Amino acid sequence: MPENNSNNVVSRKSSVFWIFFALIIIGLTSFIYGLASPHPERAWQAYLINFLLWSAIAQGAVLFSAVMHMTKARWSGPLSGLSESFAAFFPLSFVLFLLLFLGRSHIFPWLHEDLHGKEVWLNIPFLFTRDCIGLLILYGIGLAYLFNALQLKYDPNQTQIGLRKFIHRHWQRNSRNKKRLQKKMTLWGGLYILAFALVLSLIGYDLIMSMDPHWISTLFGAYNFIKAFYIGLGALIILASIIQLRKGNASGLSSSHFHDVGKLFFAFCLLWADFFYVQLMVIWYGNISEETHYVIERTLRVPWNKLAWTVFIISFIFPFLILLNKKVKTKPAFMIVISTVVIVGIWLEHLLLLGPALSHEVTKLPLNLSDGLISLGFLGLMVMAVSFFLNRFPELAGINAREVT
Repeated sequence: MPENNSNNVVSRKSSVFWIFFALIIIGLTSFIYGLASPHPERAWQAYLINFLLWSAIAQGAVLFSAVMHMTKARWSGPLSGLSESFAAFFPLSFVLFLLLFLGRSHIFPWLHEDLHGKEVWLNIPFLFTRDCIGLLILYGIGLAYLFNALQLKYDPNQTQIGLRKFIHRHWQRNSRNKKRLQKKMTLWGGLYILAFALVLSLIGYDLIMSMDPHWISTLFGAYNFIKAFYIGLGALIILASIIQLRKGNASGLSSSHFHDVGKLFFAFCLLWADFFYVQLMVIWYGNISEETHYVIERTLRVPWNKLAWTVFIISFIFPFLILLNKKVKTKPAFMIVISTVVIVGIWLEHLLLLGPALSHEVTKLPLNLSDGLISLGFLGLMVMAVSFFLNRFPELAGINAREVT
């Protein structure tokens, strides 16, 4: 019987691997096909949206662990370990950012505009240099935080292969001084929180707001990193729910964990909507033509007006009304659906922000099958990265390595 169970686990692992590997191939093929089509800018638009979305998910999920550690929140339990596994996407995110350089002529419409003196800030060499440095700092700090977190949670009874050997050597030297590791985690956690706010503000300004170079919002940076934490929580809930549904009590996750993280998810649903509203209110109240045209384009003109309402409904109204119910927060299956809907809604929100600048004079939404397929490719990358990391460090999930898929 044990051999049969082991074989079933290996078979399931293999099936999951090939399914998501196939998604990556499908997404890559769709992207290449789009580049070869008469409208390569559409493929690059989908690529940029997905880069921003999935990078923000990874960045926001890791922030959960840093915040929990800094506030000494004991309720998070195994959720903190699961959130740390999203750091496995950091190296992929950095490579994906570098690839944006190849599509610069399609991604940045201001390359062909008169910027009226803004060329000092909006030029390709400076933009990619500062964003590259910013991401390196953010990801470097995040990985340093993860390095110390792994040593605190390290299980020496697991098989020592690959990266585990490197962690094992440091764990042997530092395991007796856990207070020192905790202090290092506090240092790196605080720096990660600071870098998260600053770097995501910069990314928001450079890769989203700059698409309409004559529109300025000083609140946009904060809006961008609040949104990243919102969807990062959603992705964490999905991962935790899947593990709990498959492993039950062996996962170490209880209904109280889901209730607590569900309340935090609900709070940031409100906070995201508040930033969404406040930004529009300030622009309406100021009534400055350089600012109002941005809002008018995205909320009153066809086809973007319907998309704006769709984003607001599925990213705020839908989760707000459902999460008012206490019992829903404790049901992993329901939380998977709610979190998935929110992430899809934020994908559409990125399209709402970027689409009017990258797709001019359209009468219908610039959406087709290839957009979905490219998104599935990014999903495959995220799942493969997180799964690979949890297989190497199952103690982050609080379960046996043989049970992680």
